[in-house]
This record gives sequence, structure tokens and C-alpha cells, in this order.
Amino acid sequence: MIEKILKNKYLSLVGKCADKLEYETCVVGGFVRDLILNKQSNDLDFVCVGSGIKLAQEVQVALGNGAKLDIFESYGTAHIQYEGVELEFVGARKEFYHRESRNPIVEDGTLFDDISRRDFTINNIAIRLNDGVFGEYVDYFNGQEDLKNGIIRT
Repeated sequence: MIEKILKNKYLSLVGKCADKLEYETCVVGGFVRDLILNKQSNDLDFVCVGSGIKLAQEVQVALGNGAKLDIFESYGTAHIQYEGVELEFVGARKEFYHRESRNPIVEDGTLFDDISRRDFTINNIAIRLNDGVFGEYVDYFNGQEDLKNGIIRT
């Protein structure tokens, strides 16, 4: 599996940018699920413990010309389109809800906080991108086992 991770130029590039900013960073979600299933995906979601917007800006600079950056300040997210690839960035966050509202109260959080708020266990699998831990899986909710067994669980 590490060979597939190393072949993806965006993962190492984002990891280097994250190291420069000293942000713990992972690729997470559908891209990781599809990688495990040997499916091609051009939609990568990154979560960092820090500012997702700052990380996206750093990645845009590293990619150079042709990298189109969209920033969504109110959500604390950013999106880059580059060579047919979609890169989404978010800072790790936790959400709280009041009974009378469907709108979350969002605060900065840890990697665990962010992964915990995601929909299905098979989409909660992450891969670390920082130097020294590059390629390590983060799977707090046994998503790899659920994927192997064909189980979709919230």
C-alpha cells in the first residue's frame, strides 16, 4: 500500500507543505477508502491541525501556475483545482449542536475530533503525511475492517 501512497505526488507535496507550517496533516475520507479498494480518485480531502486555509495557500504556491485556489473563510476551508485534481483543505474541528438548532457550533479541534465527526467508518480512515510518519494509517473506528467485510456503519 505504501507504494501507491508514494506514487501520488500530491500526498508528498502536501506533507512537505504541512511540515513547513508544522501542522499535523492527513489525507482522509473517500480518497483513502478508494485507495484501499484500488480505485482511482482525483478528489483528495486533507485535514490539518492548524489552518486549512494557510495549508492550501502554501500548497498553491508549491504547485505554481495553474493551481486555482478558492477560499471559504466562513467555513475555514479551501479548495484547489489543479490538472483535473480536486484538493480540499480543512483545519481539524469539533462540532457541537444545540437541541433547538441544526447548525453546528464549530471550534478548533484535534485530529481525533475531526475524524469523529465524519459520516461512516469507511470514510474515517486517514493517512498521515508528515515526515517521520508518512503513510501511517489512522483508523480509530475500524473502517478498514468494515471495508473488508462490506459493512457501512455510522
